[in-house]
Amino acid sequence: MSNKKIVFVCTGNTCRSPMAAVLATDIFAKAGLVAQVLSAGVSAWANQPASRHALSVMEEDGLSLTSHKACMVSDELVKNATVILSMTGTHRAILHSDYPKAKDKIFTLCEYAGHGKDISDPFGGSLEEYRACASEIKVLLQIVATKIAAL
Repeated sequence: MSNKKIVFVCTGNTCRSPMAAVLATDIFAKAGLVAQVLSAGVSAWANQPASRHALSVMEEDGLSLTSHKACMVSDELVKNATVILSMTGTHRAILHSDYPKAKDKIFTLCEYAGHGKDISDPFGGSLEEYRACASEIKVLLQIVATKIAAL
Protein backbone atom coordinates (compact mmCIF):
# COMPACT_ATOMS: atom_id res chain seq x y z
CA MET A 1 0.00 0.00 0.00
CA SER A 2 1.28 3.40 -0.92
CA ASN A 3 1.86 5.91 1.81
CA LYS A 4 0.01 8.51 -0.30
CA LYS A 5 -3.27 9.43 1.38
CA ILE A 6 -5.67 11.64 -0.52
CA VAL A 7 -8.65 13.07 1.38
CA PHE A 8 -11.65 14.69 -0.28
CA VAL A 9 -13.68 17.10 1.86
CA CYS A 10 -17.13 18.64 1.49
CA THR A 11 -19.78 19.77 3.96
CA GLY A 12 -21.79 16.74 5.09
CA ASN A 13 -19.74 13.95 3.46
CA THR A 14 -22.81 12.47 1.77
CA CYS A 15 -22.56 13.80 -1.81
CA ARG A 16 -19.50 15.43 -3.36
CA SER A 17 -16.61 14.08 -1.30
CA PRO A 18 -17.79 10.44 -1.28
CA MET A 19 -18.41 10.62 -5.04
CA ALA A 20 -14.95 12.16 -5.51
CA ALA A 21 -13.37 9.45 -3.36
CA VAL A 22 -14.95 6.51 -5.17
CA LEU A 23 -14.30 8.10 -8.58
CA ALA A 24 -10.67 8.84 -7.63
CA THR A 25 -10.16 5.29 -6.42
CA ASP A 26 -11.36 4.02 -9.81
CA ILE A 27 -9.43 6.57 -11.89
CA PHE A 28 -6.23 6.09 -9.88
CA ALA A 29 -6.45 2.29 -10.16
CA LYS A 30 -6.94 2.49 -13.94
CA ALA A 31 -3.88 4.77 -14.11
CA GLY A 32 -1.80 2.33 -12.04
CA LEU A 33 -1.58 4.84 -9.20
CA VAL A 34 -1.53 3.41 -5.69
CA ALA A 35 -2.98 5.71 -3.05
CA GLN A 36 -5.35 5.45 -0.13
CA VAL A 37 -8.40 7.61 -0.86
CA LEU A 38 -10.69 8.85 1.90
CA SER A 39 -13.45 11.42 2.35
CA ALA A 40 -14.80 13.51 5.21
CA GLY A 41 -16.96 16.53 5.93
CA VAL A 42 -16.44 19.79 7.80
CA SER A 43 -19.97 19.51 9.19
CA ALA A 44 -20.84 15.83 8.88
CA TRP A 45 -23.19 13.74 10.95
CA ALA A 46 -21.30 10.56 11.71
CA ASN A 47 -22.38 7.36 9.97
CA GLN A 48 -24.85 8.97 7.56
CA PRO A 49 -25.09 7.07 4.26
CA ALA A 50 -24.35 8.64 0.91
CA SER A 51 -27.34 10.47 -0.55
CA ARG A 52 -29.65 8.39 -2.74
CA HIS A 53 -28.77 10.33 -5.88
CA ALA A 54 -25.04 9.97 -5.18
CA LEU A 55 -25.60 6.22 -4.83
CA SER A 56 -27.53 6.13 -8.11
CA VAL A 57 -25.04 8.17 -10.11
CA MET A 58 -22.10 6.09 -8.90
CA GLU A 59 -24.02 2.88 -9.72
CA GLU A 60 -24.47 4.22 -13.26
CA ASP A 61 -20.65 4.31 -13.45
CA GLY A 62 -20.36 0.78 -12.06
CA LEU A 63 -19.15 2.06 -8.68
CA SER A 64 -20.63 1.61 -5.23
CA LEU A 65 -21.17 3.94 -2.29
CA THR A 66 -23.38 1.46 -0.40
CA SER A 67 -20.84 1.00 2.40
CA HIS A 68 -20.11 4.73 2.77
CA LYS A 69 -20.58 6.24 6.21
CA ALA A 70 -20.08 9.98 6.68
CA CYS A 71 -17.39 11.18 9.04
CA MET A 72 -16.00 14.49 10.24
CA VAL A 73 -12.57 15.80 9.36
CA SER A 74 -10.30 14.90 12.27
CA ASP A 75 -6.84 15.77 13.56
CA GLU A 76 -5.59 12.30 12.65
CA LEU A 77 -7.05 12.42 9.14
CA VAL A 78 -5.40 15.78 8.45
CA LYS A 79 -2.09 14.75 10.02
CA ASN A 80 -1.83 11.56 7.95
CA ALA A 81 -3.03 13.03 4.64
CA THR A 82 -0.64 13.65 1.79
CA VAL A 83 -3.09 16.01 0.07
CA ILE A 84 -6.51 17.28 1.16
CA LEU A 85 -8.82 18.39 -1.64
CA SER A 86 -11.92 20.33 -0.67
CA MET A 87 -14.92 20.96 -2.87
CA THR A 88 -15.06 24.73 -2.25
CA GLY A 89 -12.97 27.66 -1.16
CA THR A 90 -15.11 27.89 1.96
CA HIS A 91 -14.21 24.32 2.92
CA ARG A 92 -10.54 25.12 2.29
CA ALA A 93 -10.80 28.26 4.48
CA ILE A 94 -12.36 26.24 7.31
CA LEU A 95 -9.62 23.63 7.05
CA HIS A 96 -6.90 26.31 6.93
CA SER A 97 -8.38 27.91 10.05
CA ASP A 98 -8.80 24.63 11.95
CA TYR A 99 -5.48 23.11 10.81
CA PRO A 100 -3.04 25.99 10.16
CA LYS A 101 -0.01 23.69 10.25
CA ALA A 102 -1.45 21.70 7.33
CA LYS A 103 -2.11 24.67 5.01
CA ASP A 104 0.54 23.55 2.53
CA LYS A 105 -1.37 20.34 1.73
CA ILE A 106 -4.93 21.72 1.62
CA PHE A 107 -6.36 22.87 -1.72
CA THR A 108 -9.68 22.97 -3.46
CA LEU A 109 -10.07 20.18 -6.01
CA CYS A 110 -10.44 22.79 -8.75
CA GLU A 111 -7.31 24.75 -7.84
CA TYR A 112 -5.24 21.57 -7.51
CA ALA A 113 -6.37 20.66 -11.03
CA GLY A 114 -5.52 24.17 -12.26
CA HIS A 115 -9.04 25.60 -12.36
CA GLY A 116 -10.39 28.42 -10.23
CA LYS A 117 -13.93 27.58 -9.23
CA ASP A 118 -15.88 25.52 -6.73
CA ILE A 119 -17.78 22.25 -7.12
CA SER A 120 -21.44 23.14 -6.59
CA ASP A 121 -23.34 21.19 -3.96
CA PRO A 122 -26.01 18.97 -5.55
CA PHE A 123 -27.57 18.16 -2.14
CA GLY A 124 -31.37 18.26 -2.46
CA GLY A 125 -31.08 18.60 -6.23
CA SER A 126 -32.17 16.40 -9.10
CA LEU A 127 -30.49 13.27 -10.34
CA GLU A 128 -29.28 15.31 -13.32
CA GLU A 129 -27.57 17.80 -10.98
CA TYR A 130 -25.74 14.89 -9.33
CA ARG A 131 -24.71 13.57 -12.75
CA ALA A 132 -23.36 17.00 -13.71
CA CYS A 133 -21.45 17.23 -10.41
CA ALA A 134 -19.95 13.76 -10.84
CA SER A 135 -19.00 14.55 -14.43
CA GLU A 136 -17.22 17.74 -13.36
CA ILE A 137 -15.37 15.87 -10.62
CA LYS A 138 -14.28 13.13 -13.06
CA VAL A 139 -12.72 15.64 -15.45
CA LEU A 140 -10.76 17.24 -12.61
CA LEU A 141 -9.65 13.88 -11.22
CA GLN A 142 -8.06 12.92 -14.54
CA ILE A 143 -5.79 15.96 -14.11
CA VAL A 144 -5.27 15.35 -10.40
CA ALA A 145 -4.18 11.75 -11.03
CA THR A 146 -1.09 12.93 -12.90
CA LYS A 147 -0.19 15.33 -10.09
CA ILE A 148 -0.68 12.67 -7.41
CA ALA A 149 1.50 10.24 -9.39
CA ALA A 150 4.31 12.80 -9.28
CA LEU A 151 4.22 13.16 -5.46
